[in-house]
Amino acid sequence: MVPERAAANGRNRPPQPPKSHREVADELRRRIRSGELRAGQRMPTQSRLADEFGVERGAVRQALRILQAEHLLVNVSKGSPATVADQSGGTPSGPRVWPQSTTVALGPRITAAFGVPHVQIDALCLTAVSLTLAMGEPLREIHAGRIKPARVDVRVLLPSRDIDLAFPAPVDGMADDRPRRRWLAQRNAQVQVLRHNLLALRTTHGVDVRVSFRALPFTPPVKLYLLNEAEAFFAYYTLARRGEEIDHEYLETYDAEGTQSMLFPFRQGVGLRDTTFVEQSHLWFNMLWETVSSEPSITN
Repeated sequence: MVPERAAANGRNRPPQPPKSHREVADELRRRIRSGELRAGQRMPTQSRLADEFGVERGAVRQALRILQAEHLLVNVSKGSPATVADQSGGTPSGPRVWPQSTTVALGPRITAAFGVPHVQIDALCLTAVSLTLAMGEPLREIHAGRIKPARVDVRVLLPSRDIDLAFPAPVDGMADDRPRRRWLAQRNAQVQVLRHNLLALRTTHGVDVRVSFRALPFTPPVKLYLLNEAEAFFAYYTLARRGEEIDHEYLETYDAEGTQSMLFPFRQGVGLRDTTFVEQSHLWFNMLWETVSSEPSITN
């Protein structure tokens, strides 16, 4: 007689065939939204979930990270069971997700986006610093063998080196090329690091990777990240006055606080507003990519 496995809601369930991490996430998501798993309730251990679903613990970790990125779980870590998040204030189509800083919000969503066979990421930004940082966790997961997408397509729109930037700019309004040169060096460095890290997946793990960059003829006042044609994250570049030493001289500039910009999340299927925003954002990004953008020069 085959012993029954205990399910995440405490009831006994018969053995089930092995599932993918996406299927595990789908089932746990269903239990949370149906109320089987209640707000504030601690999840079973990763080991127990792995046993229930007949999968490796790595698949459970991927599933939990997806639900954490969807704000259905909190306190997801290797050391202790996760907790079901409070869904009060949600909509019938899904939980309400609040804006968070780019540093907090982007990394988990990029990691969750790598949970599908074909990863598609589009970004419009000033330097690609936030995007490069957010790529760190999924790349570590791939190198550790816990996830392996078959294909990764990344497109990035950045300001051209040939334009007069609106920011960063000297506070005094005087003509001074130092802020632009510093921005350009940072932009080029991030492009090279991002491209190298992603293309390395071809030789190390056999992933079909395509990374493309295009240059915009204007300074974007906003940043936009589009993930797997299902999510859009939008933020305004907020400017701050800051003083720093550039080329051994002190200079005050107006500059963007990119990593701290508040990202507003939108998801396909979570109401008409969200779905329309995601669709229109894709249309806008593709329009810029195919019309006014040009091949970038990644040199100082």
